[in-house]
Amino acid sequence: MSRSANTNAVLCLLLCTFFWGASFPVGKHALGEVNALTLVMWRFSIAAVCLYLYAKYKHMPMPNLTPKQWVWAIGVSIIGVGGLNLGLFTGLAQTNANNGALIMALSPLVTSLIGSVAQRQFPTKGALFSLVVCLSGVLLVLTDGAFAKLLGFEFNHGDQMIFLGMLCWSLYTYLTQGISRWMPMIPYTLVGMLSGLGVISLMVLFSAEVHPIQESLVISRGVLVDLIFIGVFGTVGGYLLWISGVKQLGAANASLFFNFVPVFAALTAFAYGQQVTILQLVGMMIVIAGLLIPRLFKWQQARLASRKATV
Repeated sequence: MSRSANTNAVLCLLLCTFFWGASFPVGKHALGEVNALTLVMWRFSIAAVCLYLYAKYKHMPMPNLTPKQWVWAIGVSIIGVGGLNLGLFTGLAQTNANNGALIMALSPLVTSLIGSVAQRQFPTKGALFSLVVCLSGVLLVLTDGAFAKLLGFEFNHGDQMIFLGMLCWSLYTYLTQGISRWMPMIPYTLVGMLSGLGVISLMVLFSAEVHPIQESLVISRGVLVDLIFIGVFGTVGGYLLWISGVKQLGAANASLFFNFVPVFAALTAFAYGQQVTILQLVGMMIVIAGLLIPRLFKWQQARLASRKATV
């Protein structure tokens, strides 16, 4: 692999995690004017249009699947894409954007643990280390340093919703590995956006408190920019950049960049004037350390082994 190709992949992944991290405080800002369901409808609609145009530009036909495969792909998409966005943006209306980013930073680890359970394999020592350290960092933030809250399960409702959304996304990520063997990722993501849009539309239809058309007609220019950013960059752009980086560096190396999501979320939140506490920064560093240390240790072992092999 050429150095320029690797450099481009790193830049793609950094830009991707910036888009994803920035979506938390940007979404928090937009929720000041629109309902969470309205925001999600905007996100799905913009992303679906962009993905459809991209698929047409790349001449990607929709795959010819069996009815069972279509039901499985749509069902998994409803749980993962719909569950994530519903939990995430409903939760962001009631909690801090940095809390949301920290909780979502657990997703790669939870996905790995789901895989271990599904395959009936005991998690590796590195995965267990990451789980303990990362959960400690997240719980430090969610309990405001008062771990006694754990005894009464006194968590912010918004944090709970985002945690449930993270679980839905982790399950979706694991199940997608199997679906990707018979369905290309771009059409699959388009199906996910349309499935999520359908579910949210039904929820809006039966909700007397949400009026997406009326809300959209009176939003400010700044919030309109927020919604376009989340749909175009936070969804479609981030996804395409992630695919490009994974193809070049591999899934294991690319997953390391996910650790930058809470960092970019905190920086963007600060730029928006949203509060970033010392406790959140400490929790962020603990989570990143928990995710990176086992990988760095494994990388060092592989490096020493290769040196011994060449002696």
